[in-house]
Amino acid sequence: MYEQGFHRLGGSAFAWLQPNGSWGWSNAGLVTGDGVSLLVDTLYDLKLTQAMLDGFGEITKTAPIATLVNTHANGDHCYGNELVTGATIVASKAAAHEMTDVPPSMMAALATMPGETGDVFRRYFGSFDFEGITLTLPTQTFEGHLHLDVGGKPVELIEVGPAHTMGDVIVHSPDDGVVFTGDILFIGGTPIVWAGPLLNWVTACDRIIELGAATIVPGHGPITNADGVRSVRDYLATVDAEAAKRQVAGMNAWDAARDIHQELWGRIPTLPEWSEFGRIVVNVDTSYRSREQGHQSANVVEQFRRMAVIEGFLPG
Repeated sequence: MYEQGFHRLGGSAFAWLQPNGSWGWSNAGLVTGDGVSLLVDTLYDLKLTQAMLDGFGEITKTAPIATLVNTHANGDHCYGNELVTGATIVASKAAAHEMTDVPPSMMAALATMPGETGDVFRRYFGSFDFEGITLTLPTQTFEGHLHLDVGGKPVELIEVGPAHTMGDVIVHSPDDGVVFTGDILFIGGTPIVWAGPLLNWVTACDRIIELGAATIVPGHGPITNADGVRSVRDYLATVDAEAAKRQVAGMNAWDAARDIHQELWGRIPTLPEWSEFGRIVVNVDTSYRSREQGHQSANVVEQFRRMAVIEGFLPG
């Protein structure tokens, strides 16, 4: 376990880390310039987001948040947007479009469903309160790159999706030597590739390393460096290669995921320590989909059920 809450980074950049980095427990960041700040992401519900804003409060009293960047569309990085009043909300065009796919009301409904489906979602998301959230969308979008000025400080937004989602963005503050990666990095937890292809994510990891930042703040988990990026890169490249072999051999994606999990366990030195290892189900399915036109993926509810099976929470 690492220290949660406020972290001072290099220069005048800061991070807000949440405990254990598992489902929904995401990180946020703050970059300050002369009299203004840029916030990187909000959190999964209003209570968590308000606690984060309060934690940054001494800084934002003198450098109010003028810009909010959502690194992607998942709710644990944008559901708290409504609390950042008066800021320009920036995201990639693809992320802004994708944000309406899973509104807070849908998460609230799933978390209250009876039976196995509700039990699975409550296991992963039962710590969060999705009631009363108004989905607040970006007011400015971009494609590719966007250069911002934060009180005289340059900040670069770099679109690296589709990878984790359709519109992933990383935030680079060169003066501070910091990169905020959103969910391009899960440190200590298994990455999950909803959009893919996996090789796009591998390329995104290479892009982060090329920036040469000393401090890298992941979307989930503790602050890291280039070695942490390489561990995620190597996992994704290995899963994609192993999935391709099984796809050519005619194995279906669900069987392939279970087979790859058994083979990889212990082969990648850090893998036994990673949480959420059941995400291999989604990662293999996405790998198959990227190579097979017309591949029929299981629906999201079934994907979560299968993850729970691999992790031993449901019978297979």
